[in-house]
Amino acid sequence: MTLLRRLFDDRAFATGAVIAGIMILIAVFAPLLTKLAGQDPTTFHNELLDSARGGVPIGRFGGISGEHWLGVEPGTGRDLFARVVYGARVSLGVALSALALQLLIGVGVGVAAGLGGRYADAALSRLTDLTLAFPSLVLAIALLAIVPQNWPRPLLLAVVIALLQWGGTARITRGETLSLKTRDYVAAAQVSGAGPWRVARREILPGLAAPVLTYAALVLPSNMITEAGLSFLGVGVRPPTPSWGQMLSSATTWFRADPMYVFLPGGLLFLTLLAFMLVANGVRRVIDPRQSEVLR
Repeated sequence: MTLLRRLFDDRAFATGAVIAGIMILIAVFAPLLTKLAGQDPTTFHNELLDSARGGVPIGRFGGISGEHWLGVEPGTGRDLFARVVYGARVSLGVALSALALQLLIGVGVGVAAGLGGRYADAALSRLTDLTLAFPSLVLAIALLAIVPQNWPRPLLLAVVIALLQWGGTARITRGETLSLKTRDYVAAAQVSGAGPWRVARREILPGLAAPVLTYAALVLPSNMITEAGLSFLGVGVRPPTPSWGQMLSSATTWFRADPMYVFLPGGLLFLTLLAFMLVANGVRRVIDPRQSEVLR
């Protein structure tokens, strides 16, 4: 409770946490929200488009009305509110799934390198350096471009992002493990006959919670940027599945005719990234205040 109180005493963290919480709730309850609106993200409404102008929504601000709360998508007439809330589910789902897999791989490799012998440490450290040296965006584009189109793209995106970007987690975990294993309580556990697995589970992992949590809070918005970038480039989430990055990619051709189609996914993506960055910085200030003073 003391840690939570200190976190929410930080106004920046509290603001970011509230906004991030709202976005997560929107993603979780997307089916309920679209049901309340009486819409879905895939139905075309061609009657709401001005064919003489190339498919621009009829009406002001992209066709906002009592039935279509945020207007409709140009060219297709699909409801923008439904696509935005389902886009939140896809974008956040990919980022969180990739983060979970990154932590699983990175913490496992980092702890194994820190507790292993000289040769194990050297091998795993070189593997981590190799992963960090790869141009991950270019490699992700190449991998996503060659896989069959019928594979589930959100799951595939999460796996590719995690496999290409777990190196930072492993490097931080290894450094913290090397520091923790010199502590007296770890030495006492080893002298008492505890094996490497028991030492890692009972002595090392609890001490890794704070730095790993801080790093995870920074990685999550990075994953969202990566997903949005890949979808924007056309190798990520494909229509009709909505994601904010994929919507931005489609919106570039409609910027002059329908600015709302650009501002909605772009503004929500910016707001969500800002919220998670405020959360990450707040966690870092509370958990490691000395590092925060250095960064200032």
